Amino acid sequence: MSNSDDIPKLPFDPQSYPGILHNYAPGLTAFEYSPPQSTRHPPKNALLFVSGLGDGLLTVPYAKTLSFHLPPLSYTLVEVLLTSSYTGWGTGSVSRDAQELALCVSYFRTRKPSDGKIVLMGHSTGCQDTMEYLTGRGREARPAIDGAILQAPVSDREAIQMALSKEAYQQSVAAAQSLISNNQGSEILPSTLTSNIFGPAPCSAYRWYSLASSPHSNAESTATATEDFFSSDLPASHLQQTFGRIPPNTPLCILYSGLDQFVPGVVDKKALVQRWIEAAKGAVDERHSGIVEGATHSLTGNPEEVIGDLMGRVAGFLRGLEGGG
Repeated sequence: MSNSDDIPKLPFDPQSYPGILHNYAPGLTAFEYSPPQSTRHPPKNALLFVSGLGDGLLTVPYAKTLSFHLPPLSYTLVEVLLTSSYTGWGTGSVSRDAQELALCVSYFRTRKPSDGKIVLMGHSTGCQDTMEYLTGRGREARPAIDGAILQAPVSDREAIQMALSKEAYQQSVAAAQSLISNNQGSEILPSTLTSNIFGPAPCSAYRWYSLASSPHSNAESTATATEDFFSSDLPASHLQQTFGRIPPNTPLCILYSGLDQFVPGVVDKKALVQRWIEAAKGAVDERHSGIVEGATHSLTGNPEEVIGDLMGRVAGFLRGLEGGG
């Protein structure tokens, strides 16, 4: 899910931000915000921030605020660019994202002290990337991380169903499924089918099916919905294959926006988060996880107390990784 349609729209305020642009792999970069000059010691830990569909550097407003709160905790914020960033998401996959994140984690392991911590924080579809990193195929070979944060972990499928009519939704999924079944999954779907609901970007049949379909909708299909981690109708057996696989030594913090405009009104957010907590078998930091009341998807234009609540929960979680609380 993208934050490009988040409301309200705010006037653009041109600014510059000091930091380091890291080339962590061929063609892939990450921007690390510089800590204030008043910081006594260089932060030894890194919070790698992975944003949603259509996002890139500086597109999630609260990330800049978060970068100011981290240095006292000995963390810097690093906004990670993937091949899927900006309009690249439509021809990507969470599997490729996880592979690229592994390169980024490995790179920062060499840049930070040996006792430094690396934490992943996903926003929106960045949460799917984070879950894939921790629980998807090939997870054993990926470098370990010291914690993970899911902010606005919403179901892309349910968001798509909110945006499209039932007929249009079924037509788009059927078209994608047909192309995949004919070994044409990399073909681009017409925008008339996808309605550009995640912004104007070419979208392959494979990616649309992965975003839009249910993992249990068609047992006979050769296509698969590989990134449906957060839909409210997923059975417990499915959650055991995702949240249930989170490594016990990788604490997780779940921050669900109370007023997320991409979540159907019928979803019981508290009950949904509780299901995830139970499926994760003790991996979730329940003290700092939960519903961020009053928060929209990317907190754009939200009151200071709402943004402060998010900042406090992130800070509390990170302190907990150091043995504090």
